[in-house]
This record gives sequence, C-alpha cells and structure tokens, in this order.
Amino acid sequence: MDMSSKPTTAPVPIQTTPAPTIARPRRRAYAALALGVLCIGFSAIFTKWAGVPGPVSGFYRVALATIVLAPFAGGGVRRVTGAGGRILGLALLAGVWFAGDLAVWNTALLYTSAANATLLGNTSTLWVSLWSLLVLHERLRGPFWMGMALALGGAALIVGPDLQMAGTLGLGDLLAMGSSLFYAAYLLTTGRVRRSAGTLEYMWLSSFGATGVLLVYCLATGLALGGFSPATYGALLALGLISHVAGWLSINYALGHLRASVTSVSLLAQPVITALISVPLLGEGLSWAQLGGGGLVLLGIYLANRRSGVPAVAAVAAAGSGEPAS
Repeated sequence: MDMSSKPTTAPVPIQTTPAPTIARPRRRAYAALALGVLCIGFSAIFTKWAGVPGPVSGFYRVALATIVLAPFAGGGVRRVTGAGGRILGLALLAGVWFAGDLAVWNTALLYTSAANATLLGNTSTLWVSLWSLLVLHERLRGPFWMGMALALGGAALIVGPDLQMAGTLGLGDLLAMGSSLFYAAYLLTTGRVRRSAGTLEYMWLSSFGATGVLLVYCLATGLALGGFSPATYGALLALGLISHVAGWLSINYALGHLRASVTSVSLLAQPVITALISVPLLGEGLSWAQLGGGGLVLLGIYLANRRSGVPAVAAVAAAGSGEPAS
C-alpha cells in the first residue's frame, strides 16, 4: 500500500501537548529543589532548639529516617545485600562517617552560631578536592586554588570575632571545621556506593549505619536518650522528618530532572538560609565581617566546584542522606 496517498491528519494532535508536559516536571523539580534547600536550612535551627548533646540529636535524626524509609527501601536493600558484601560494607561505612559528622557538627552548634557552624561545615568539598590531588593525583586547575584561597579567607573573617573576644579559636568553630572532614569522607564513600545502589536503599543503609554507631556511642558514654521536654521531642522530630527525610527526598527528586551542576550549586543557598533565619529565630546577630566572610566561603566553594568532577560529587551527596553536617 502507498502510505503517501493517505490523508496527513495524524500529526496534528501530536503537536498540542509537548511543551507543557516537558515544562511541568521541570517546574516541579525546581520547586522540589527550593523546598529541599529550605528544609535542610532549618537543620541547625531544629538542632539548637532541641538543645541536647550532639550525638543524641544526631541519633534521633537518622533513627527517625531509618524507621520512616524502611517500608520504601526494603526491596532495594535486599538487592544490595544480595549483590555482595562490598557495596553493603561501603554503604554502612558511609553511615559511620555520617555519624561522626552529625555528632561533631551538632555539638559545634552548642558552642557557636548556626551561621558559623553551617558555613564552616560546607568546606567539605574542598577537602574532597585535596584528597583528589594528594591521593588520586588529579591535577587541580587555577579556579580551584582561587576558590580555596577565597574560602579560607572567608573562614578567617567568620571566626575573627571569636578570636578577638576569646583570644583563641572558638571550640564550636573548630568542631564545625572538624565535622567537614567527616563529611568529606562521607562524600568520597558515597561516590563509590552510588554507582551500584539507588537513592532510597543507600539513604536507608547509611542512615541505619549511622543510627547504630550513634546508639552505641550514646550508651557507652551514658548520654540520656529520653526524659526530654515535649518541645525538645518536637524539635528532634522536626529534625528527622523535615530536614532529613523531606529535605533530601525533595532534593533527590530534583536531581532526577535537573543537571547535577545546577543542584550542587543551588545547595550553596543552604548556609545562606540558615544564617538569615537564625537572626529572628535564634536571636543570633551577624557582623558585616561575618556576612562578608560567608559570601567569600560560598564563592570559594562555587569556584572550586567548577573543576571537573566536584559538582557530581556534591550532587551525589544529595542523593545520599545528608547536607554538610546539617
């Protein structure tokens, strides 16, 4: 049969819907990304409101996530478990690093401002790049070194008021920077695991691993896991459900529809949100020097992340289970 002799009416309905159907998921993805960044921006606020030792608030955060995600991650976890012990071991190891990050960073929040702790904790991707240089022998170009210099200069401005008042670097600032090393280890481990494990199963396994580590630590050191006020339980519940589960699932959804570079750079808005909302909600003032320092830290991280590979690492962290320490 000569198909060209048939009336050409079929293509007409095909042209009526593509634009909306393409634009709608993208709009939803940007909305999900904004919601996710806002949720994780409240992490420091909820942690401060809880007012319990850092390992305790960290335990509640990952324990709640483990419970809530269990029904949805079961199939994926069984696949990872059946695939062999290496990936499972790495996923649990990521949980160990994340537990250290949460314990140290949440403790830092008890000794320094939410803005300081969040900005200094976000230097983790810089340590990932240095690992690539020193261990993997990757060549780092000029933008990275410029970004590193800006970030370190910004960090100096952030901690400057503590140095002027106390004469020594504040304990909270030191802890926040230490937590970024734990999170850098988490990022590097995440990059390896996510080649073989999906979002939900990895998020559950790393949360499960972190829960076990923090539970053992709290019991071994005699930290109380109960007997808190209703307000404290409310803050801990919000930390686990809003910041950890809702925040990162929203960002994971956005990762499926937006470029990784867009998502990873957008995550730099998180410390800005934390700094801004900490003023009315926590009564924490910010000096002009600290505001300028925060801007330099974010600019430095952005420049460093522009080198090949780092945006993917930062975004894959979003597909894991935690933002820089928060």
